[in-house]
Amino acid sequence: MPVYKNQKRNSWYCSFYYRDWNGTHKRKKKEGFPTKKAAKEYEAAFLASKSGNCNMLFRYMAELYLEDCLSRCKTTSYYEKESLIRSKIIPSFGNMNISEIRPSSIRLWQNELLTARKPNGCPYSPTYLKSISVQLSAIFNYAVKYYGLSQNPALLCGSIGQKKASPMGFWTLEEFNLFLGSLHGNQLAQTIFQILFWTGIRSGELLALSAESFDFSKRLLHIDKNYCRLHKEDVFLTPKTPKSKRAIALPAFLCHQIQEYISTLSPDTSKERLFPVSKYYLTSQLKQGCMNSGVRQIRLHDLRHSHASLLIELGASPLLISERLGHEKVETTLQIYSHLYPNKQAAVADLLDNIHNSTLSVL
Repeated sequence: MPVYKNQKRNSWYCSFYYRDWNGTHKRKKKEGFPTKKAAKEYEAAFLASKSGNCNMLFRYMAELYLEDCLSRCKTTSYYEKESLIRSKIIPSFGNMNISEIRPSSIRLWQNELLTARKPNGCPYSPTYLKSISVQLSAIFNYAVKYYGLSQNPALLCGSIGQKKASPMGFWTLEEFNLFLGSLHGNQLAQTIFQILFWTGIRSGELLALSAESFDFSKRLLHIDKNYCRLHKEDVFLTPKTPKSKRAIALPAFLCHQIQEYISTLSPDTSKERLFPVSKYYLTSQLKQGCMNSGVRQIRLHDLRHSHASLLIELGASPLLISERLGHEKVETTLQIYSHLYPNKQAAVADLLDNIHNSTLSVL
């Protein structure tokens, strides 16, 4: 496998032939390697991938996995994967042959993560550790399924962290009103948090809204996209699930609040983002409002839980709540919020007792 040096650029490159997945004879050229060894390693890994075997360094398998994910994952999901893999996994396993990585090596890596500290001195959260662990296992699973790796050593080793975050928090209506009062004079923040609390939409859905998202004559909010910020660019994505594309009925007072806010904007911004702020702005305003009002600190996503909790208290059915929140299945709603539903067993027993007694009185 000859490789060549580009004297002009003082770097190495490889040029070779291979057959693609449908047998077509093709030529591959790759430049920019700092050393001759790196160029040879790339060529060997590339040819191994085309022949379907896993005789390659871990970092090349990770690249194959990411390339496969690029066309199958949403943009946000892909970049989350890529960030974790490039920052926390490749630095540790990148130069090891994937078929030679043992559970003992993964165990030592896990111990390092468990004792590592962020720049602020805090340990990584259990959910973050779980995400890293899942991505490592996913790369090995990909190698097992498509490149003949005998087994997944991460699976043998076991995972770290936890899938679910700390228990959800939520505000009562009284707590929300106290918080809202602390935002007096900030119409932007007041409108944002009113929408989040009274509709239960996700923060990404809120940040994607424009004036055209509202039909005030029918008091409806139409959710059809999601917003995120990636690589200093605004990115609009499809909603999280098919059921997330929905129309939400709005109370009259909230329509009035939103219309008042829109009236302060320039007429030519009707198609632009209604709230041109970041998720960082939302979390910082939430934190500051909690401090100023004295209400307990909750997470941004907990405003969604607060809306669901309010609907449950008002007696709304699980199906209605599921449709309003944009859950794919009503089972998801029940799984998340079942503990908030009041226990109806005693009421059912009393109802049966009344029916029984009324039947006896007739006899």
